[in-house]
Amino acid sequence: MFDSVGNHWYQESMQRPNGHPHYHYLQTEKGRGRIEIRGKHYILEEQEGILIAPSVPHSYTKESEEWDTVFATFTGTLSSGISSILQNQSVVFVSKEQGCLIEHIISDAVSEFQKSIPDMKVLSTLCYDLLLAFTLDISSGNLTADPLYQRYVAPTVREIETRYSEELTVQELSSQVFVTPQYLSRLFRKFLGVSVYEYLTGYRINKSKELLLTHTHMKIQEISLASGFTDTSHFISIFRKYTGTTPLDFRKVYHM
Repeated sequence: MFDSVGNHWYQESMQRPNGHPHYHYLQTEKGRGRIEIRGKHYILEEQEGILIAPSVPHSYTKESEEWDTVFATFTGTLSSGISSILQNQSVVFVSKEQGCLIEHIISDAVSEFQKSIPDMKVLSTLCYDLLLAFTLDISSGNLTADPLYQRYVAPTVREIETRYSEELTVQELSSQVFVTPQYLSRLFRKFLGVSVYEYLTGYRINKSKELLLTHTHMKIQEISLASGFTDTSHFISIFRKYTGTTPLDFRKVYHM
């Protein structure tokens, strides 16, 4: 689902040293803007956009007198699957051709949200259409074809997604692919935009969201353990850091 969506937005400068907690899309509607991500600069002309993965540090500012944008952020029980849809790319640049399509999808979503009783199924469909639109601009020569990714990152990702509920450590994960924790984290940052620990923690938080919404009978302590957090207080603290709310409040909001 959309966490937020909008258009005709007068865009001000933004600094996010810790990135955004969700997948975040920004597209120029009028004027031009400048995005900085990990020391690289991107200029967004009209109908050009950029999708940034969670926790990727970035900043942006206007490059023209006016800079109006369309934007969207994504959440939901299936948000952990977005990385697969995007072939694990942490930054996706959208061309003008796709930007035109995306602008129409976002416009339809905004119109639906403005109704007195929005149709959540329609919004969910529009959200998925938007995610698929991003894939059309992803080059077939993506980073996942890199031998380093296949040898070190891919097996670690599979291990995390299989054993996330266990007491995994970065040390253990790196030893299984016969490299140091520091080197493995550098590879994760290169290909996925986050460290091994950040990927593991983010995956656990996404799993806890799914349990909160689909297993309403489970207590917070049980969800903490099932998600790989042995300490409930630590789980609540990390959950708040990633989502801006507590697990209990998250469950209440999405079950209203």
